[in-house]
Formats: sequence, structure tokens, C-alpha cells
Amino acid sequence: MDQQRPDLGPCPLCGRPLVAGPSVDAHHLVPRSQGGRETVTMHRVCHSKIHSLFTEQELRDGYDTMDKLRAHPEIAKFIRFVRKKDPEYRGRNATSRRKRRR
Repeated sequence: MDQQRPDLGPCPLCGRPLVAGPSVDAHHLVPRSQGGRETVTMHRVCHSKIHSLFTEQELRDGYDTMDKLRAHPEIAKFIRFVRKKDPEYRGRNATSRRKRRR
């Protein structure tokens, strides 16, 4: 018998359906190290992309909402790519050159 997983709604970053399990993660809008408490549930690959691009200070100072994140050109490009993937897609994200230079 096939068990149905609970519907977690859409990912707040990419809009694809969230499927309970290892493809889902919690993201602190402001990192805990920067005093943040509020979290949103999103795909692990989307969460990974955010942290591959931004430092914790950048997240705190300029990218503390989903709207601000989606407006960034690299995130917008990633969303166009990932929207074509299965909701349980768990690809990897390399750290951006810009972030590595810091």
C-alpha cells in the first residue's frame, strides 16, 4: 500500500511543492548567529543555494525576506533552473566565487 506524504505547500523560494522527507529544510530568515529566530520551510537545494551565495551578515542586512532573495539575479536564475526539477530534487550548489573571495 502506498503511503501518502503530508502536503507541506509550496516552497517559498521556488514555488515547487514541498514533499516531507530529506528534500526539505528549515531556513532562518536572519541567521541564528545574527540573532534570528523565524524560520521558513523550503527545499534543501533552495536553502543550500541561498547559503552558497550569501554570508550570514549579507542575509541579515539585505536578504532577510523571500522577496529580497527572489529579486537577486543569481537566485532568479537558480529558480528558473530548479522549477523544471522534481520536487524531491537534491542537487548540489557550489559556493560562489564572490563569496569565496571574502
